[in-house]
Amino acid sequence: MNLMRSIVPHLIVALKHLIKADQSQASEAMEVFNELMESEVSIIVPHIADIVCLCLEVGSDTTLNDSVRVKALSCIAFLVKLKSKTVLKQKLLTPILQAIFPILIAAPPPGEQDPEDQEDDSGDGTDNDNPKHCSAQIIDTMALHMPPEKLFQQLMPMTQTCLASENPYERKGGLMCLAVLAEGCADHIRTKMLSSVLQTVCQSLSDSNQVVRSASLFALGQFSEHLQPEVSKYCAELMPLLLGYLSSLNQAKVGHVTKAFYALENFMENLGADIEPYLPTLMETMLSALNNAESLKIRELAVSAIGAIANAAKELLVPYFPPVIESLKGFLTTTSEEMRSLQTQSLDTLSVLARAIGKDVFSPLAAECVRLGLNLTDTIDDPDLRRCTYSLYSAVSTVSPDCLTPHLPAITTIMLLALKSNEGITAHIEEDKSFVLVENAYIDEKEDACDALGEIAFSTGAAFQPFLESSFQQVYEMRDFPHEDVRRAAFGAMGQFCRAQHLVWKEIPTEANHQALLKLLDVVLPCFVESVRTEHERQVVMGILETMNNVMKSCKEEAFKNPARLKEISHVIRDVLKKKTVCQDGGGDEADDEEQQAEYDAMLQEFAGEGIPLVASSVPADKFSPFLNDLLPLLMNKTKSSCTVADRSFSVGTIGEILQALVTAPGGTGVAGRLSNRLLPVLVAGARDSDAEVRNNSVFGLGCLAQAAGPICVTDYPMMLSVFSSMLTKESDLRVIDNLCGALCRMIHSNVDAVPLEQVVPALVGRLPLKEDMEENKTVYSCLAMLYTHSPALVLGLMKPIVAASSQVLGNNKVDQETQSTLALLMRDFAQQHSAAFQAAVSSLPGEQQAALSAALSAS
Repeated sequence: MNLMRSIVPHLIVALKHLIKADQSQASEAMEVFNELMESEVSIIVPHIADIVCLCLEVGSDTTLNDSVRVKALSCIAFLVKLKSKTVLKQKLLTPILQAIFPILIAAPPPGEQDPEDQEDDSGDGTDNDNPKHCSAQIIDTMALHMPPEKLFQQLMPMTQTCLASENPYERKGGLMCLAVLAEGCADHIRTKMLSSVLQTVCQSLSDSNQVVRSASLFALGQFSEHLQPEVSKYCAELMPLLLGYLSSLNQAKVGHVTKAFYALENFMENLGADIEPYLPTLMETMLSALNNAESLKIRELAVSAIGAIANAAKELLVPYFPPVIESLKGFLTTTSEEMRSLQTQSLDTLSVLARAIGKDVFSPLAAECVRLGLNLTDTIDDPDLRRCTYSLYSAVSTVSPDCLTPHLPAITTIMLLALKSNEGITAHIEEDKSFVLVENAYIDEKEDACDALGEIAFSTGAAFQPFLESSFQQVYEMRDFPHEDVRRAAFGAMGQFCRAQHLVWKEIPTEANHQALLKLLDVVLPCFVESVRTEHERQVVMGILETMNNVMKSCKEEAFKNPARLKEISHVIRDVLKKKTVCQDGGGDEADDEEQQAEYDAMLQEFAGEGIPLVASSVPADKFSPFLNDLLPLLMNKTKSSCTVADRSFSVGTIGEILQALVTAPGGTGVAGRLSNRLLPVLVAGARDSDAEVRNNSVFGLGCLAQAAGPICVTDYPMMLSVFSSMLTKESDLRVIDNLCGALCRMIHSNVDAVPLEQVVPALVGRLPLKEDMEENKTVYSCLAMLYTHSPALVLGLMKPIVAASSQVLGNNKVDQETQSTLALLMRDFAQQHSAAFQAAVSSLPGEQQAALSAALSAS
């Protein structure tokens, strides 16, 4: 190591000479930095400033060829990814930005265009082989790995100068910069500057220069993908602009239309029912493009867009389903090579339709879909096509698992062959058999095969049993695959196999099925724990944590049957919260609690934190208590006012969920009671926070504390009630008000005699019906039903507002059946026992509410 460290300065000198002598050799030789960073980044750390200096010099030198410049700039992106804190500490952020901005905004040579503005560009942004793309990639990597405050402070002045420029390529550069920040700095943009950046992008949509318009469409697509749900609130402004763009489909250049579709798809995907007013225009445009567009590319874009529309519209799409299927049929069965990408896109959209449109409408097609898939893979050897059939089987398994069962032998065979195959994977085997990988369809096929096997196992249950072992073994081997997407999918499938086996045991509770489950969990959970610690890629670690949470949610105490498991899982959650894993910038060596961190690091910790309440609800509270005492301070550290809103909201929210889990955990009351002195001040402070989300989560937590600690915290009731009553008078956020109602009901439920009902209940009923948080209806109406038996006179005195609120809850499809039944029972009792007062209350309601009430009562 020391020897290598001392060689680095000589390498830099040698490279400078080599660049002058032979650029293509120099380009190859520059790989040395990437190799060193991958194998042992600490060799590089003392020389980071010199390496950055060399790379910026080479990257900025327009007399050199693109390949050597791209190598140099990619090296900087890699450094930022691995050692963002060192880059910040050594004050390298400013020099990097000052060097790459001129590259980002450079105009192409006279008479030429940037690759992404050329007509033959597929618009998928995968062409990174030019310096401009590499510069954008460096900013993208910074956004993912650096604290947004530090990055924006340096970056925004440069970006704003570009956006205000007369030069179209400078305006384009500014928009590209905003676009690549969207993923890594989503929270920062959403909470601090969303409307201003959206305004900039919308204005640029009508820029006089097409290069700028294209860039603004790309930016809008990125925002729509990463800044949800807030972006959807701008639906009324954005949809008309995008629809206007698509109305001129046939005149525009295909490359430009591609970007318009990209923006539209990402925007629609998350609109939900808000898409309804635009559906007729959208579907008319899409169906017309399917049937009339000359360009196959435009047809392909329209097919893909129909998938995005379906994701949002769900059953609202039913009237358009027959003509869509009619159009797709022609593309699905084609055997011509030139139609291949249209065919694979049609398969993808068919899978989306299967999930979106509802079982009743899609089931009649399910068997035909499976046969179609098997026929295609029998006759055409194409990894992309196979990948799409896997997604189709997966979707069909969720709608009509029985259609899939007879074909499971054939389907699993094809997928397991795809996982075993080395085709398309260029491996040059070195001493330690490390691979050099290409991005290609064979990699995507492996990823989709893992995803599909997991979902099909889960959906088909016992029918999948004969294939579980062979599928598990093959997927388990993929956990070390050199490509991160495949690893992530493999871990996801392993989790699905555990959940599938758990379902089978629940349905067929034999000892053999139970043992099979425990055996599976004993392999999978330690593998998860180990990989969270050692995996380099954050995205993979997030995937593992999410999967592990799902396994705990499904398997509950079975996941902890092995006595070692509780300690292992609690400790790995602690390590992520303390930033001690490999993917958290070198394992926490420079981590410091007060330090601002990249949003992606915060997300990683959120996935870990979500595991704590799941453990709490799966094991007896006394067993978990020592580990919980370890974990709570790490959460409480993130509630300080100096922390970001996202951190405060996450930490108080998690504390609330832990308390909620303790309500039902054996021995939970004692543990919650012992914690109440530590947690009460944190939650009360949170209830006074300036941010509504933090207040909301804190109020929820206080209600759960009252419920979990039971009699132990009765002495704190007066203080809690005074906090709640002062909040009710001045709170304007609807969700917080709903949660205040829920919290009061939890307190009443736990200790009815400790609450001054005469003051509290009228204030509570005055805030009904709930407006935003429909989950809390369950808490509220079961409390009112309980009060009706405990203090009937009090409830009867409030009959009018209770009936009025109930008329809006009954028949509301956002409220669960159990709550509706509780409420219907209460109303029927009112009607039978106190008919005059009930009729008077009903007759004071508007007509449609009276109708809703009587419909719900006669139905239940």
